[in-house]
Amino acid sequence: MAAKLAPSNPKLFLTTTHFHPEHAAGEPGFPPGTILIRNAVQQQEMEKHGQEMINMFSQRSPPNKELLAGVVLRPPDVIFDQEATIDLGGVTARLLWFGGAHTKGDELTFVEPDRTLISGDVVQNKTIPNIFGDGGTPASWLAVLDKVAALNATHVLPDHSAPGDGSLVAAELNLISEIRTRALALKRQGISPDDAGKQVSADLKAQHPDWPNTTPPDSSKASTRNFNRTRWIQVKS
Repeated sequence: MAAKLAPSNPKLFLTTTHFHPEHAAGEPGFPPGTILIRNAVQQQEMEKHGQEMINMFSQRSPPNKELLAGVVLRPPDVIFDQEATIDLGGVTARLLWFGGAHTKGDELTFVEPDRTLISGDVVQNKTIPNIFGDGGTPASWLAVLDKVAALNATHVLPDHSAPGDGSLVAAELNLISEIRTRALALKRQGISPDDAGKQVSADLKAQHPDWPNTTPPDSSKASTRNFNRTRWIQVKS
C-alpha cells in the first residue's frame, strides 16, 4: 500500500505514536528500505514490553492472532531524544516527544505548513483518557498538553476518534484537569482508590452519556490510582 501511494518516492519514512501493537506492529508490512524513526523513550518501552503486548493482543481474538503471527519488531533506523525533523519536499514533519501521557513514549507528529497534528492517544475527540500501565501521569499529561497547545494546531488527527480542529487540544486539557481535580478532592476525603474510581467513572458517564467509552475497563480506576500515587503528585494543603 505504501508503495502504491508513493510510487515515485525513493524514500519512505515511518514513525509510530507509541509502542502498542495496533499502532506499531504493522511495520513489517512496509517495503524494505523504509526508514523507521522513533523517540528513545518509546523505543525503550518497545524493547521492554513490545513482544509482551503482541502476545497479549494475539490472545484477544482469532483475527488478531492471524494478523500478529510472526511479527518481528526491528530496531529503528533513527532514534531521537526530543525532536526530529523530516523534509518531505515542501512539507516538513516534526516528530516530537514532550513527555509521558497515555504511555511514557507518546510521540506526536506536527506537519507544516498546514499545522496538522497527528496526536496519537495524547489528544482524542470525545474519548476518556487512559494512562496505560506504568505510563505517564496526570501531571505529566497536562504538561505535555501545555506544549502541544503552543503548537497552535489547526487540524488534529487522533488515533481512536474522529478528526477535529485545534480546539480538541484545549478540550483534552480541560477534561484531564477536571478529572485530576475531582480525584484529588476524593483523595483528601480519604476515599479509597477503588471507590474513587467508581465515583469518577459515574461522574464521567453522567457528564458524557453519548461518549462510546465512558466506562472502559479499569480506565477511570487506573486514572484515579495514578492521581493518588504520591511519587507522581503532591497535594498541598
